[in-house]
Amino acid sequence: MDPLGAAHTQVGFELFKKLNKTNQDNIFFSPMGISTAVGMLLLGSQGAASSQLQKMLCSEKDTSSKIKTEEKEMGRHKTEEIHQQFQKLPRDLGDSTSDFELKIANRLFGEKTYLFLQKYLDYVEKYFHASLEPVDFLNATDESRKKINSWVESQTNEKVKDLFSDGSLSSSTKLVVVNIVYFKGQWDREFKKEDTTEEEFWLSKSLSKPVPMMTQCQSFSFTSLEDLPAKILGIPYKNNDLSMFVLLPDDIDGLEKIIDDISPEKLVAWTQPGRMEQRTVHVHLPRFRVEDSYDLEAALGTRRAPREPRAQGSEHPSSSGLHAQKFLHKSFMVVTEDGTEAGAGTGVGFAVTPAPGCEDFLCNHPFLFFIRHSDSDSVLFFGRFSSP
Repeated sequence: MDPLGAAHTQVGFELFKKLNKTNQDNIFFSPMGISTAVGMLLLGSQGAASSQLQKMLCSEKDTSSKIKTEEKEMGRHKTEEIHQQFQKLPRDLGDSTSDFELKIANRLFGEKTYLFLQKYLDYVEKYFHASLEPVDFLNATDESRKKINSWVESQTNEKVKDLFSDGSLSSSTKLVVVNIVYFKGQWDREFKKEDTTEEEFWLSKSLSKPVPMMTQCQSFSFTSLEDLPAKILGIPYKNNDLSMFVLLPDDIDGLEKIIDDISPEKLVAWTQPGRMEQRTVHVHLPRFRVEDSYDLEAALGTRRAPREPRAQGSEHPSSSGLHAQKFLHKSFMVVTEDGTEAGAGTGVGFAVTPAPGCEDFLCNHPFLFFIRHSDSDSVLFFGRFSSP
């Protein structure tokens, strides 16, 4: 797995585990969006802030020991490799087609009276294709906030609104780093609307809610895990460039019991083509919508991390003491018979008997899901569906 794909998976699952401890409802966010924002911040950080951000993008085995000079050098090269992959990410993901739309966009909004290091701006432009747009945080804070929100909204087909809420920015704001990820795709084989029926979704063994349950019986990538009581299904979108994977515990209350045994490395290994096999599966998947927003400073442990918009290797002394004022993420996802629409800004009873010889994959209790790009192994979106 390439370092960038590993970084998306690492950021996504580590954040999920932290959110899972305090959030009992649905969880949904974009690992790609968050790791891209972290990558842009990392370009302009040094010292303790740089080490802290680097740990988010690299696995523990890459960052657990950085005392020796040569080990620090290895970490720097790993970070440089990730930045180079960010640079070619749009090309790796391919262009949108008539079957799906995929957009990744980055932008810096900077106080017009503030002098940013040109080398930092050049690096962000080079690796993240992000230009700097001057705004007037000093005298027109709210107008600047609305301008940023308007850009995010326009880039996500008007689905992600008000990323920065009223009062979240101030006249002392100097720089806002923004990333958006937007995806809209059709299933490779759509669920027929006439086959959707109302079924019970079990929040616990004693509590359920009726949901519109989509069904179809087709050949899918499928595996039953040997080391955990769960199974995984891959549902491809048209062109098979992207797929949604669903990790479904065997038991209604089984998800919390196995979360501590799941790791980013295991998720990657379980869903590799060599591990999954094509099986005829009778899928029951809720039609659902998830939407959420997070203040990521506490979740990612960056509340006290100073950030300086300076280029790596720059010898200019710090003069501004820039620090993270807000680290916000807002996302949405809609799953229907036709396919999926999802976007994020950062800065899913009636008994149905399965056909003979057909695996039954009944998503009628809490499950994990993620959308991944097959060639780059990049995780665009990750979530837990537990509350219709």
